Amino acid sequence: MMYWWWREADGLIRIGGATGYWGEADMALPQFMAQGNLDFIVFDYLAEITMSILARAKAGDPEKGYATDFVTGVVSPHLAAIAQSGVKLISNAGGVNPEACGEAIRQLIDTAGLSLTVAVVTGDDLMPQLDKLLNSDPSEMFSGETPPPRESIASANAYLGAFPIAEALNLGADIVVTGRCVDSAVTLGACIHQFGWQREDLDLLAAGSLAGHLIECGPQVTGGNYTDWHEVHETLHEVGYPIAEIAADGSMVITKPWGTGGCVTRGTVGEQLLYEIGDPTHYELPDVICDFTAVQVQQIESDRVAVSGARGLGVPECYKASITWADGWRVGMIGFYVGARAAEKARIFADEAIRRARRKLSAMGAPDYVDVAVEVVGDESHWGDSARYVRSREVAVKVGCRHSDRRAADLLMRELSGVGLGAPPGFCAFAGTRPKSSPVIRLFSALVDRSLAEVKIHTADQVLPSATPSPAPAAVRQAEQADVPSTATQAAGDTTVIEVPLERLAWARSGDKGDKANIGVMARHPDFLPWIAAVLTEDYVASRFAHFMASP
Repeated sequence: MMYWWWREADGLIRIGGATGYWGEADMALPQFMAQGNLDFIVFDYLAEITMSILARAKAGDPEKGYATDFVTGVVSPHLAAIAQSGVKLISNAGGVNPEACGEAIRQLIDTAGLSLTVAVVTGDDLMPQLDKLLNSDPSEMFSGETPPPRESIASANAYLGAFPIAEALNLGADIVVTGRCVDSAVTLGACIHQFGWQREDLDLLAAGSLAGHLIECGPQVTGGNYTDWHEVHETLHEVGYPIAEIAADGSMVITKPWGTGGCVTRGTVGEQLLYEIGDPTHYELPDVICDFTAVQVQQIESDRVAVSGARGLGVPECYKASITWADGWRVGMIGFYVGARAAEKARIFADEAIRRARRKLSAMGAPDYVDVAVEVVGDESHWGDSARYVRSREVAVKVGCRHSDRRAADLLMRELSGVGLGAPPGFCAFAGTRPKSSPVIRLFSALVDRSLAEVKIHTADQVLPSATPSPAPAAVRQAEQADVPSTATQAAGDTTVIEVPLERLAWARSGDKGDKANIGVMARHPDFLPWIAAVLTEDYVASRFAHFMASP
């Protein structure tokens, strides 16, 4: 009881992070409701490609286009407990149809005879403004490519920030549903509402964004995908979902519900800190440009890690927009080869089917495949210098292709299914139907004028334009530069240098945005950093992944 008195007296809020993607396990809400005393529970459902899936769903049914799991699997079975506890829910489950999602929840509330208030944030959907967007001639943020053909675009959404969410909470909402916002905005919006943070409070906005970033992927900060997985594997079946205890000054503690599995350590928190942020000196979000280089991560108790030191450098002038578009068809299958020279036989099997399919395409005057991929998993020659094991007598062979015509993609699967009796011996596969092609959905990321997003707050009886003004352009503060000592200085006096696996010296976490990926590496001890920095050069990392880039 003293702990809760301390929390309330110091003005902390407690926010639970319940989901990291659409399809996440449904373990979080029962944990949080049993824990009690949470102020907010936040839900993140939207990956980049998820938006195109939801757009196709809405095209088939105008009442769809949102993450239905949030309504049927989260709100519906726990509605009475949510109302009784007073906890507020914030979710981007609205996808491309947040108003329909909000209305579905209101119907549940009305049926249950409860008095919860639902607010919906819209304005991220740029499809009504698509012509204006394309006429501005945007270029892809990373590749510089020109926009895709208009007729192929499935969705176009701006990444909104946290201030409209705070406005919805200020209007008395118990449940807030948004479309596409940045993942961390659901947490930052709660902080802005609770603490009254303003546009100019850059360091506080960066701190709230960091809190949201740490819990936005659910158990990925409490032991999931952890480098030291062996320390927690026996309890991952009951892994605890994260809770951020946040103070008005932006300091925070990351923890999890009592009696749950997994762990919260400097390693789990540090890995999630590095997840998907790219440049830690300049992580751009709609509300603030974050500098995370001075963040301190301190273990204060078992399963309690204190985090502080985020800095805000400025506010971006534009919104980032995610445009998804259809670029042909793809399909793939996985089979297995066993016995002596298994990898060699697997490659012959794949090559035989590919040759047959290409011969038929040529005879029909059809174009060749855009991409054909063959991977033999378990073959040491595939890994080049990375191989550390003997020749395997069991391999998996993965064959995939991409083509502008669905029939051509399906043709390769038909040839793979039909080549079995004329291929080298030792092939086996799971029984079942032949794989079918699916659309290739590509991501086009661009910066767009903020005026394209007409942000509004919808309640049951009114629609209000967002009252939060767009930030005025201002000079961006400089990130602090950290000096990394050289290995020569670090190794002075050493007579022996030994080679060890990187995981003994560091924690690491990979992440992706569409077809872009990054890997963050965190030294377990400051003394290890110069050695790691000296070895992990761009050329070295490229060499370790070269086998993935080679053409079949």
